[in-house]
Amino acid sequence: MSTPFVARAQQVDQLSLALQRAGVGEPATVLIGADAGVGKTRLLRHVAELADAAGARVVVVHCVDLGEIGLPYLPFAEALAQLYALDPETVGAVVANRPALARLLPGPSGSGAAPDDQSNRLQLFDGLVEVLGAVGRPGHPLLLVLEDLHWADASSRDVLRFLVSRLRDQHLLVVASYRTDDLHRRHPWRPVATELSRHPRVERLDLSPFTDDELREFTTALSGTPLTESTLRRVIDRSEGNAYFAEELLEAGAEADELPWSLADVLRARLELLDPSVQRLARIASAAGRRVSEPLLRAAVAADGDPQLTVPGGPGEFDTALREAVTHHVLVGEDELIAFRHALLAEAVYADLLPGEQSSLHRAYLRVLRDDPTLGPSSQLASHALRAPDLPTALRASLDAATQAHEVLAPAEELRHLEVVLRLWEAVPEVTATLGSDHIDVLASAAAAASRAGQVDRAVQLARATVEETASDVPRQAGLRTSLARYLLGVESVHDALEQASRALADLPDTPTPDRAWALATYARGALNADLDDEAVASATQAVELARAIGAADAESDALTTLAVLVVDDERRAAELLRTALARAREACDYATELRTMYNLASNRYYAGDLAGATQVTADGVERARSLGMTWSVYGVELHMFTQLIRYVSGDLTPAAIGLVPDELADTLIAFNLYAAVARGDADAAERGHALEPSWSRDGLIALIAGGCTVDAHTWRGELDEAIALALRLLEHLWRAWSDYFLGGIWLVALALSALADAASQDRLLGRDVSERVALGDRLLERARTTAERGRPRGGRLGPEGRAWLARAHAEHSRLTGINDVDLWRATVAEFDYGYRYEVARSRFRLAEALLEAGDRDAARDEAGLALTHADEMGAIPLATAVRGLARRGRLDLPGVRLGGVDVLTAREAEVLALVAQGLSNRQIGEKLFISGKTVSVHISNLLAKLGVSGRAEAVSVAHQRGLIGAG
Repeated sequence: MSTPFVARAQQVDQLSLALQRAGVGEPATVLIGADAGVGKTRLLRHVAELADAAGARVVVVHCVDLGEIGLPYLPFAEALAQLYALDPETVGAVVANRPALARLLPGPSGSGAAPDDQSNRLQLFDGLVEVLGAVGRPGHPLLLVLEDLHWADASSRDVLRFLVSRLRDQHLLVVASYRTDDLHRRHPWRPVATELSRHPRVERLDLSPFTDDELREFTTALSGTPLTESTLRRVIDRSEGNAYFAEELLEAGAEADELPWSLADVLRARLELLDPSVQRLARIASAAGRRVSEPLLRAAVAADGDPQLTVPGGPGEFDTALREAVTHHVLVGEDELIAFRHALLAEAVYADLLPGEQSSLHRAYLRVLRDDPTLGPSSQLASHALRAPDLPTALRASLDAATQAHEVLAPAEELRHLEVVLRLWEAVPEVTATLGSDHIDVLASAAAAASRAGQVDRAVQLARATVEETASDVPRQAGLRTSLARYLLGVESVHDALEQASRALADLPDTPTPDRAWALATYARGALNADLDDEAVASATQAVELARAIGAADAESDALTTLAVLVVDDERRAAELLRTALARAREACDYATELRTMYNLASNRYYAGDLAGATQVTADGVERARSLGMTWSVYGVELHMFTQLIRYVSGDLTPAAIGLVPDELADTLIAFNLYAAVARGDADAAERGHALEPSWSRDGLIALIAGGCTVDAHTWRGELDEAIALALRLLEHLWRAWSDYFLGGIWLVALALSALADAASQDRLLGRDVSERVALGDRLLERARTTAERGRPRGGRLGPEGRAWLARAHAEHSRLTGINDVDLWRATVAEFDYGYRYEVARSRFRLAEALLEAGDRDAARDEAGLALTHADEMGAIPLATAVRGLARRGRLDLPGVRLGGVDVLTAREAEVLALVAQGLSNRQIGEKLFISGKTVSVHISNLLAKLGVSGRAEAVSVAHQRGLIGAG
């Protein structure tokens, strides 16, 4: 498994800037401190490669752990040998003037002995400074990398201090790394690092572990495909962002409970060097997990009774052992708790205990927690009771912990504790008989918690179990069927939901009760989703009337929301209904309905073209979901997705952090992030889109968003046949899954027509027949027109976004036929101008192209200028590149666009272009040239810009015309 380099852009920029300054005679030293495994060596290797490619001279040396004695000057002797091989003339001249330096050179030229008097020592130090200064040149500085200075011998530390003090105007950058987790209070490197940090020529660079999103990128690069969210979460929790730990866990199988032996040995090595009392304290602490409060640990140590840590009448060895454990970075203080420095160290220490030892320690914790409940919450008591084991205590404590989690709005934790209760239920009947609630109550509570936590499939599974267990109690079963129907709507099982709601209504007595009001409201939602609008109106109206009569504000709110969605011809009336529904949901403290109503209110504003209003509602909704612990509930996720969509539409293309989400929701959020990724020009956007194809059958929305964005990505990359084939396959899939006239089809048709138009343009350049492409475009445009007429939202009029994409479909079709109608592109710009900033800029680019073809150069320049300004401001690199290419081809005078001759292609760019001409993909080109697909993408972007073209086929055609590649 190769180790990729990802993230660390800020650190790379800092080091690159320091190297640039060194190139103009501003030397510096950068000290990089980080824990072992965080990625110091990987960062330094990457920076060294970049420096070498930029023309710098690079020397990388290492310190070695040789104990207290060590070899004096080891890293500088290694550096001198490399420098001599790099520039023997310069180094030889310095050695001739400073004979003491010869002692550090290998072979007969040096004695290999250290200088033995003060004058020789000073000559050697001066000589090293002179050599390092002499090898670097203006524009070609020397980068000296010193790794693992925590192992440096005393003489090497002295050389470094001397070197830093003599930095004046050399073309030199020294980068020195060390492990922070090895620096106990008495470590000899510690005062040196502190002293050096105060020098004006020294910068510090603290390398933190990967963030969650950086670790996601790292593990994806490492594995070749994205990990599932549950696997990723497990790697994040266990590795805590440490790259080496994450790599070892993946190599061994991330789902395995046991640590890989190599990693366990590394983790335990530091502990095994310490006093037995410290080791014992760490073992007792490990039974509590990563973190434990000091009072609980102290009490557990006393209950364990190990004589190494207990002395009658005083703190005894506990405090001494704890101090030593902290000094040697085994334990640390963290949020007023005692914690292992790393979660995997806690795992390694615990795994080293025998089963009997583990059980004994859990019983010790169990005794003290039971005797003094103030030492820890019920969840902690339940955890130790499970492992002791003491199943009656575990069940009671888990139920208490679930109640506490519910009270603090933590549904994921509530579900976890309820799952333990369900697992233990049959094992302790003497306890369950005294609880005051039955198995069905626990199942129903667990289903509700799962729904709030975003685990919608699990919610359905648990709710089905409640229905099955109440077969003999039809009235109770009817209410549970209504709940099941609501969870089924969350997973888009509309017909199953309708059936369950219908059976609930049939089984409930026709009397005014909250259960009946909810059954009516739920049936109305199902009918709405099944496009049975008349039934939905009738059922929702009955639900509102009944709910008002009996004061069921929650059911009333849900039914009002459904009625609002059904109001298709009066946006203001729909918004009024939603605001009333929102007030009723809040009055009833029905959080799920409150979020559903906020989502529909945001949707109402968005599809009315009110982006400011939609932005405010979604922001409020996301914050409300977070405060309720319902971020990953069905409508919490819907609001989050709307937020991402509105950011993109408004022109904010910055990457959005995904964070840790339930597995079943991750693909949806990744799909929505592709909008901006494609617009930014992320090199792997198409691959990320294709990786979501297995989820098409599970969720049509993922197919629509990820598939459409992937079509767009292929089009920008000039992979036009791939784009067209994917668009057709996607349309067929969604016509089968949804309907022949789903509104998102207009968007997909517009994207397909864009790819077809580009392909036809290139075919015309090469003298090929385009009639088949035009015929396909005719059929697609007709489908878009029919969809706009027959697929209008519930009989209402098409909204601003739908009208804009239909306009673009017409404009792209005109480009496909070779007309490129100016008026159609003006109409497209106008339709998108409700706030869709990126598409306005893209449409202006096409309008400028059409105006140029029509001979209106001034208007073309104005439109291209606006498009370029907005593209650059947004960071829309492919669009900006395309506009600049148009300006160069059309000789439009735009800021920052050179109209002179064409830059000569580099040798590598010419190689890439020749392979493009053979029809190879980026991946295939990379394989032939032994470079990454991302590097190929960079070369293609550069050559497109130099040739002033916007696509691969056009680049090949222009290159042939100019003789840049052969005719074959």
